[in-house]
Amino acid sequence: MGMSSLQLLKYVLFFFNLLFWFCGCCVLGFGIYFLVYNKFGVLFHNVPSLTLGNVLVIVGSIIMVVAFLGCMGSIKENKCLLMSFFVLLLIILLAEVTLAILLFVYEQKLHTSVSQGLTDSIQRYHVDNSTKEAWDFIQKSLHCCGINGTSDWTSGPPDSCPSPDLEVKGCYVKAKQWFQSNFLYIGIITICICVIQVLGMSFALTLNCQIDKTSQALGL
Repeated sequence: MGMSSLQLLKYVLFFFNLLFWFCGCCVLGFGIYFLVYNKFGVLFHNVPSLTLGNVLVIVGSIIMVVAFLGCMGSIKENKCLLMSFFVLLLIILLAEVTLAILLFVYEQKLHTSVSQGLTDSIQRYHVDNSTKEAWDFIQKSLHCCGINGTSDWTSGPPDSCPSPDLEVKGCYVKAKQWFQSNFLYIGIITICICVIQVLGMSFALTLNCQIDKTSQALGL
């Protein structure tokens, strides 16, 4: 690989990570907005930190840090930053694979836990404003009612439920149906993300090795 190829690889990796850094900024910005203007409430009180704002802030921060290491490591031809970028991408990839395996193995247990958590939150609807905001937002957005249907609301469905004249489905049921109907697209997107991560790792490792070769050729 000549110097021109090295420069090309360096700038490809730089602009690739620069794009992801801007994406991370956007995700972080949305997360901060949702934390400041918290209109979505808390749905699962056994894990109160699991809110849309917190998740977006964490994801956005991770993307920004990893992309920053990739940008600076490539443009500065810094081996330490490049290897840090490689290691972080590898850890994230392994974590994603592990999470996918755990979700597959404990699918039924997860289903039971989510159903129980949603049932508990329904019982808190009239006594906790955060829970009320969360359910109202979900039911209005998805045009659904309750977990499995209107019968989940023992004291009668709230105003955020669709009109009883329409055929109303439960929110959890509707979410599962959406996931099943879009499983192929979700799988394709997941595979594309993994491929992009592997390519980023390959570019970083290749550039790191080429920096060594160039240094040796120049006698540095």
